[in-house]
Amino acid sequence: MAVSMSSSGAAQQGTGSDAGTGKTVLGSDEMRRALTRIGHEILERTDGGDNVVLLGIPTRGVPLARRLAVRLADTEGVRVPVGSLDITLYRDDLRLRPARTLGHTEIPDSGIDGRLVVLVDDVLYSGRTVRAALDALNDIGRPRAVQLAVLVDRGHRELPIRPDYVGKNLPTATREVVRVLLAETDGEDAVTLLAASEVSR
Repeated sequence: MAVSMSSSGAAQQGTGSDAGTGKTVLGSDEMRRALTRIGHEILERTDGGDNVVLLGIPTRGVPLARRLAVRLADTEGVRVPVGSLDITLYRDDLRLRPARTLGHTEIPDSGIDGRLVVLVDDVLYSGRTVRAALDALNDIGRPRAVQLAVLVDRGHRELPIRPDYVGKNLPTATREVVRVLLAETDGEDAVTLLAASEVSR
């Protein structure tokens, strides 16, 4: 199981299937409702989704962005462009952990210049992933504004970054692990919280 770390070395989140079962904090129904709520909030705060682009941060931010686009279409009939934004080369821990697989960046044909970009990720922790995403976005274009949507905000911020849309605020200890499973990548939808002792090393 791969466990991402903050700059301080604290476990952030796991994504493999070999971890302990942990405590389920979001089941499939709760996750669906959380994403539906985020979709409604995006519509309310962006005048019906006009001029919005959703960019998912790989890996699990991408299918979450696609799900949000479906909800916006179902609710308002608006077709919001969806893409992905790889942040690998913009991370501030590259020299500490240089062996990383590059993800995929895919910007919609309409581009992002002058658009309202909503970055989508699964878990917000230290804020360093979002900072890297902002740097990557800056090299691609000049959006009118940038917002952040996350499925889970687990706290412990190291940078002054705050999400605009949150599926669930989840108080955690720094040594706990938030594991997000999605049907598209893992075959099921769930968010579980594991103690450090439950994580396979």
